[in-house]
Amino acid sequence: MRRKNVNYSKYGYIFTFPFVLAFLIFSLYPILYTAVIGFTDMKGIIPKPIHILDNPFQNFKDLLFDNPSFRKSLINTGLLWITNFVPQMLLALLLTAWFTNKRLNIKGQGLFKVLLYMPNIITASTIAVLFSTLFAYPMGPVNSLFQMLGWTDAPVFFLQDKTTARGIVAFIQFWMWYGNTMIVLIAGVMGINPALFESASIDGANGFQTFFRITLPSLRTILLFTLITSMVGGLTMFDIPQLFLAGGPDDSTLTTSMFIYGQAFKGSYMYNRAAAASMIMFLISAVLAGILFYVMRDRDASRLKKIQKQKYRKAAIAAREGGVTHGK
Repeated sequence: MRRKNVNYSKYGYIFTFPFVLAFLIFSLYPILYTAVIGFTDMKGIIPKPIHILDNPFQNFKDLLFDNPSFRKSLINTGLLWITNFVPQMLLALLLTAWFTNKRLNIKGQGLFKVLLYMPNIITASTIAVLFSTLFAYPMGPVNSLFQMLGWTDAPVFFLQDKTTARGIVAFIQFWMWYGNTMIVLIAGVMGINPALFESASIDGANGFQTFFRITLPSLRTILLFTLITSMVGGLTMFDIPQLFLAGGPDDSTLTTSMFIYGQAFKGSYMYNRAAAASMIMFLISAVLAGILFYVMRDRDASRLKKIQKQKYRKAAIAAREGGVTHGK
């Protein structure tokens, strides 16, 4: 008897349908609805009929040119992201090189990794309370330590100085996420073919040469992933600045997510401006992601594709000319 061919593709559609449905309802629809609101006059806590503005881009224009608070939030977000991401990546790469070095053969790696990753598990509210206590004025542990060491004669109000407030917020973000970045990079290194490291060792390459000539180039995709996720996380930074300092002092730690939240759910309930700010951040994220994809692209693969396209083009031209000649 002939056995009927079983088509299993329908089961794939059945299993992916719940995710697709949830994505359409809880992700795609809110994004599209937010984009539409940005071109309207929707505001106020009481629902009213909304209309498209005569100048659809008026909300965007007001934010970019007539709203200094939004511009300040953009600058703060960029500063906080850069000042926490650069040391985060450097320390994560250093720890990755340390843990994956076969010559060092670090003992107790599992314990070290758990301890370094642990800050990422602690809730943001707990960390905000912890650092508020550490830098409390006038009798916080940090102030007491500085006075004991003779570094200051009087207590320092760390949380009321713009520079120190930004520095503390950036340090908290760095401290929370460097362990997560390290784990991702270590996982990427574990996926590299061990034969490459063995060949480098046989050829006499030292640790620095192996790391910069083999490990880093092989981690291009993983680095791109960490860059993109860190960029998105940095541009949407909300919990630590909100819970720790509520944007103060003098809006020095006000981020774009906090600005959007304030516009939408505080005061005048300017949903249109909040939506416009969200779309601006979406465009900034898309542009930066495109730049990162371009910078981190595999140049050798791109060059090989170009060569192959040129060969195909020449072959097509030769075939076309040969056909024309044959026809004559």
